Amino acid sequence: MPDVVDSQTRSRMMAGIRGKDTKPELVLRRALHGLGFRYRLHAKEIPGKPDLLLPKYRAVIFVHGCFWHRHSKCRYSTTPATRPEFWAAKFKANVARDEAARSALLSGGWRVATVWECGLRNQESVAASRDIVAAWLHGREVELAVGEADIRMDEVPAGSSIHAVKLPKAGPAG
Repeated sequence: MPDVVDSQTRSRMMAGIRGKDTKPELVLRRALHGLGFRYRLHAKEIPGKPDLLLPKYRAVIFVHGCFWHRHSKCRYSTTPATRPEFWAAKFKANVARDEAARSALLSGGWRVATVWECGLRNQESVAASRDIVAAWLHGREVELAVGEADIRMDEVPAGSSIHAVKLPKAGPAG
């Protein structure tokens, strides 16, 4: 199927997709900073250039978009109907790059967290994700993945500022 816009418009649209300082990343950064966590951004010398680097905790945090990084079983991880071969190759390369970075970090002694975009879509889920990440940073678990399915908002009393969360089990991010 041919593209519905001309190549110049498509180029402008694709150039607008940011690789860093995305809205989900900024929201999580603000939330963690508010709890007193200090971090470096996009450290080039660390495999995968993680979004947040917390040397004090020997931890890195990636804030991944569900669409681009293929968050499994997520409603936002859709595949466009046009050019399926292109998208399959693109997504496969993204996932392989993510896995290579994760493996290199783990073998280098880093703790790795992945916070998915779906877990940062509203104030309640941001607070819950923030609390899960903060608990992980203070704990001993090596890996963490936080997404919409890891946050149990149904247990939050109405009007409460305390957020009930389910701490995910350690395991591969994804």
